[in-house]
Parts: sequence; C-alpha cells; structure tokens
Amino acid sequence: MRKFWFWLSISINLGFLGVFKYYNFFASALAESLGNLGLQVNPSTLSIILPVGISFYTFHGLSYVIDIYKGKIQPESNFVDYALFVSFFPLLVAGPIERATHLLPQIQRKRQFNYMNAVDGLRQILWGLFKKIVIADNCADIANKVFDNSAAQPGSMLVLAAVFFAFQIYGDFSGYSDIALGTSRLFGIELLKNFSFPYFSRDIAEFWRRWHISLSTWFRDYLYIPLGGSKGGLWKKVRNTFIIFIVSGFWHGANWTFMIWGALNALFIMPSILFNTNRDNLNIVAEGKNLPSIRDFLKIVITFSLTVLAWIFFRAKSVSDAINYINGIFTPSLFVKPDMPESTLVVSLLVFGFLVVEWIGREGNFSLSNITKLPLPIRWSFYFSLILLMFVYQGEAQTFIYFQF
Repeated sequence: MRKFWFWLSISINLGFLGVFKYYNFFASALAESLGNLGLQVNPSTLSIILPVGISFYTFHGLSYVIDIYKGKIQPESNFVDYALFVSFFPLLVAGPIERATHLLPQIQRKRQFNYMNAVDGLRQILWGLFKKIVIADNCADIANKVFDNSAAQPGSMLVLAAVFFAFQIYGDFSGYSDIALGTSRLFGIELLKNFSFPYFSRDIAEFWRRWHISLSTWFRDYLYIPLGGSKGGLWKKVRNTFIIFIVSGFWHGANWTFMIWGALNALFIMPSILFNTNRDNLNIVAEGKNLPSIRDFLKIVITFSLTVLAWIFFRAKSVSDAINYINGIFTPSLFVKPDMPESTLVVSLLVFGFLVVEWIGREGNFSLSNITKLPLPIRWSFYFSLILLMFVYQGEAQTFIYFQF
C-alpha cells in the first residue's frame, strides 16, 4: 500500500507537469512522426498558460515524497509547516529547488532576528539586483537583437552576442537566486546555494558542480544514483551521464533545442568521465592567489567557450536556427570588425567590472560576502556605486528567463 501511494503521488506531480508543459510537444512530435510515415493526423493541442515556475515547485514537492519513501524524513504532521515548505515565496518561481531534509527543520525550529544575517542578506539582495538590472538586462538588449536577426550578422558579432547571452543568463538566473537567498536570510532561513562562480570553472564537470547546483544535485540524488551512478562499468557510467543531461535539458522546456543543449554538455563532460578526471577540480581556482596560472586561465577560457557554444542551442528558437547561427560564426566574417552599437562598449566594461568583483569574491559564499574586511567608508561607497549604476545603466526590463521553466 505504501508503494501504491508513493507512485500515485509521483504520477500526479509529473502528470501536472506533463500536461501543462509537455503535452503539446509530444502531440506535435507524434503527428510529425506519423506524417513521415504517410499518416496525416491533426492532434488536439491545449491552449493553456504555463504556470510560472512549475518545474521548480514540482521537483520541490517530489523530493519531499521521495525522501519520505526512502525513510530520510518522517511525514510532516503540522499542516502549516508543510504548507510553508511547499510555498515558501522567495524560491517559489525560480528556485533553488529545496529539499525537505534541509528546509523543514529550519521552518520547525524557533528563529530569532539576527542583525548580521539580515545585513548579509541585504548585501546579497543588492548584488542580485545589480546582476539582473545592470548585467543581465543590458546584455539581453544586445543578444536579442543579434539572435533575432542572426542571418544578417558577421561571425564576429555572432560570437560577441553569444558571449553576451552567456552573461545574460548567468546574471539573470544567479541574480534571482541571490535575491531569493538574501530574502530568506532576513527570515532566518538558509536556502541551498545555487551558484558558485561557474564561469571560473576549469572543466565542464566543475562547471556543473557550480551552475544551478540545486538541480544538478537533485538529478544526481534522485536519478543518477538510482540508475546505478558510477557503478557497473564504464558503459553504464556513460549511459547514466547522458540520461541525466538529456533529462535536464528536457526539464528546461519542451523543445529539441534544450535536449541538444543537454546532450552537448554530456558530450563535453565525457573526456573527464572516460579518463576519470571529473573530480580533479574540487578546490577554488587560484585559491589564496590574485591571479590564476596560465594553465588554469586557458582551462577557464576553453570551458567557457564550450559553455557558450552550448548556450546557442539553449537560446535559439529551433535546432535549425542554432545550426545556422553556428555556421554563420565559422565563416571569413569571423575576422571582420563587428558593427557594434555604441552601448556595446559600455556594457562590455560593465561586464568586465562585474567579473573583477566576482573574481575577488570567489572564495566567499557570494561575491560580496567578504566585503566586510574593507573599511566602512569603502564598503558604503561601493554599495552606493552599485545603486547608482542600477539607475544610470538600467537595461530594458526583461522577464526572468527561468520563470518560463
């Protein structure tokens, strides 16, 4: 009976996700497949609005059910505590994807206001807002114009726009996570860390330990390990790696572009899987040093380049658009000086300054967590500078990218 209720709960949760997010995709894919066989069908599709953040709170709830079934936690008897766990507002629409084992005990215990935690939370909120308003939205303005008219752009501009999109999605998503974590800290709640300076990674395996950490660990614990994980020989290890990356791509949306994005990341991570080097870079890059070694710098550049290449599929509206975009890069126009808007130089300088702050703060919990070591006048000058930049260089407002997931 216990197993029946478990699978019923899993089915209901995934059923809602399947109907709202994937029904039209599968219906269209089936019709296309039958059409290739000479059978013409007109499937019924659903004209419904996708609930904001449905993938996040679905996985949030699934972890609770799975952990109870596995005996990691006991069912929560207090409905208010359970309801707060399910609907805790800072993380509701774009994560991080919390675990009952981590969040419920914090909800259940008595909390008192902690001034230092609150100040640290406000500091993280400020940095998250800067990431979104100044970095993400300004990068989006340039990236959108190029991606929406890529056929008319030289290869050099296509590369530049792909890089800007990489910073757009990082500033957008990690910015939301910073705001969520900072807001939760005001209430005495510590959410799971979701980003840890991923663009300073030295290989793709390290990148995925630092990007969207709550989703990566969710798939590791609830899919990769149950499939056998790294046990059972090299073939199963490779198979399981491809499964979690393709499923991760599919989690992001009902489009072949997301699945190819996931498959590309699986392909990029394969060398470290095959040569068993995927755990080589567990430390912080250039820890205790001002600059990385030449070797580490080259590794960071290569890893970032592969990530940007995969992001093209993530951003493109269709697979053909992504392929045409990449084909447009590898032409003689790659070496032509791009005809950049005047704002491009300003945005580039903002991104560079952003990277400098991220690099300096990479050994902390978030970029500004160690700023307390600086004298008070310098700290406050920096805070006011961030606020001023948000007013002066406020990009055109863009919806958070991950709200659609």
